[in-house]
Formats: sequence, structure tokens, C-alpha cells
Amino acid sequence: MPNTASYRVVQWTTGNVGKSSVAAIARNPTLELIGCYAWSEDKVGRDVGELAGIGPLGVSATADVDALLALKPDAVVYNPMWIDVDELVRILEAGVNVVASASFITGGNLGDGRDRLAEACQRGGSTLFGSGVSPGFAELLAIVAGTACDRIDKVTIAESADTTLYDSPDTERPVGFDMAIDDPALEPMAAQGTAVFAEAVQLVADALGIELDEITCVSEYAQTTEDLPMASWTIKAGHVAGVFASWQGRIDGRTVIDINVRWKKGQTLEPDWQLDGDGWKITIDGRPTVNMQVGFLPPPDMIENAKTLEDFFVLGHIMTAMPPIHAIPAVVAAAPGIATYNDLPLPQPRGVVPR
Repeated sequence: MPNTASYRVVQWTTGNVGKSSVAAIARNPTLELIGCYAWSEDKVGRDVGELAGIGPLGVSATADVDALLALKPDAVVYNPMWIDVDELVRILEAGVNVVASASFITGGNLGDGRDRLAEACQRGGSTLFGSGVSPGFAELLAIVAGTACDRIDKVTIAESADTTLYDSPDTERPVGFDMAIDDPALEPMAAQGTAVFAEAVQLVADALGIELDEITCVSEYAQTTEDLPMASWTIKAGHVAGVFASWQGRIDGRTVIDINVRWKKGQTLEPDWQLDGDGWKITIDGRPTVNMQVGFLPPPDMIENAKTLEDFFVLGHIMTAMPPIHAIPAVVAAAPGIATYNDLPLPQPRGVVPR
């Protein structure tokens, strides 16, 4: 018998991903939206549905954290761009579970911050889980694919994307985009800006039950030979318009896990990187070798109603929002602490089939 229990949820922020979360929660009969945290002062007091562009829901956004925690939600859907450890500690030690999309998989990159989060979970009897589409969902697919093998030699998850129409300088500049190709500060930027993928490597290693000697990042950059105008910024000629970062888990000098991303903008790259479509190519080298090509397309009704190419960008926001949301029942039932896909049962996409 399907579990149709309703989970009481507070939404945390209403940026691009947060808007998709609100819309999904509002449509899902297994979830009840009971509150929303507003990061921006101009959103306080406004209806959450209107903030998400879907019409009134009868729930107003607030900046009063204590009032939201007093609602005793089953879970907070945490969608800021970056983790705020102090904020999460406050939520978790109040006994509220958190499912997050904010660059969090294991918390390994947070140093002492991870310890603080784990301790807050124990004090509050709460659970923290992080995912997204990549990293997160892509690693779950690789783990599942590996269950068909009696020997695994290497796991590779290769993401490729032409991000020419994706306009987000706040998230793209930190990985190296728009830096001069000869700037000495460029070399470490891809590793610093994609560090959450190191956590994804550890997630896969834990699933395989192996101990890695090291996790390291190998990066490459490509420059644009002409000025490349974006919607809100311009990448100048001679500056980075292509970023490749390969996070590798190694044992005895051999790479056993490789999670990499290749992002490019425009058609004037040097070197001229050619992408084999947008999406993920997942390869489990072993016995047998399992190949998986993962792409994404809009449904027919979305194509019919779209007015501009930008209307399709919401697909990426949906794919980032939904893995944490679908994990809510398992997270609520989990033991206190920081949980990953390795600690939870396989998520089930409940409440999303239209009636």
C-alpha cells in the first residue's frame, strides 16, 4: 500500500530553485507548505505562491526564523545558493529535518562546520540531507548502475553542457569564467568553485565500500577568441569561456572514480571543444561494463506554451529541486545525523503523477 502521509514543509528562500520547489510542493498531495523564509526584505509579507509565479497559496513569506521553527515542520526545503552553517545549526538543533540543494552532499568540504552540523543534528534529533541534479542525482544513478556488476574497475560520470544561454555570473565567475586565460590566479579556480564534486566522489566511494588514498582535481580552460556578450555580462576575448574540472578518487595511483564537468560558452573557443550533447554520460567499467546516457527534454505542453528560450531554463531548476524533495519521507524517518544516499532507502517519486 503506497504511503500517502502528508509532510509539513517550510520552504527556505524563493530564488530560481526555490520557486520550482514551491510549485512542486504546492502540487504534491503528500506535502503541505506551511511556511516560507524570505531572504530579501522586499519579499517579506508577500504570498509565497505569487513569489513563485503560480498564484496565491495563502502562505506569507517571513524573515522570522523563530516563528517558522515554532510551526514544527517535518522538514525544511533548503534552497539558498550556498550553505550557511550558522543558519542550518539553528534549524537542526530546533529538531527540524533539512533537505538541501545548496552545494551539500556529505559536508566534507565544510571542515569544522560539518562537525557543528552533525552535533546540531544530535542535539535536535534531526537529519540533514543534501542532493541536487549534479552532484546528487547523477551519482545516485551511477550507484544503481553499479549494482549490475560483479566487478567494478572504474566509475565515470561525465557532465557536458553548452551554457551559452545560462546567465549566472555569480555562480560562473567563481569557477574561472571571464578570467584572463593567462591570469596566474586562474589555475585553482575550477577546483575551488566545484569543490562539492569532491564530496560526490566520496559518496560513490562510500557506496563501493572502498577507502581512497586521495581525491584530487584536474582542470583545463579554454578562451574565447572574440568578445562574447551574455544577457547581463560580456566575456572578453582572451578570457575563459570554457571550464573542465575532473574530480578523481585514486587508489595506489589509479583513478577508480572520475566525476567531471565540461562547460562551454559560444562558438569561438580555443581550443575548440566539441560536446556530445548536454547531459551526463555514466560509465561503470567492470563486468559487465554499464553505459548510461542521461539527457533531458521539455514535455510537449511546455514546448507549446513557451514564448522564449528562457522559458526552458526552469527544467534545470526543477531537476535541482526535486531530488531533495523526493527524499523527504526517508529523511524524516532516518536516524539523527548527516545522511547521504548511502544511508537512505531508494527515493520514491510520490505525488507527481497528474490526476
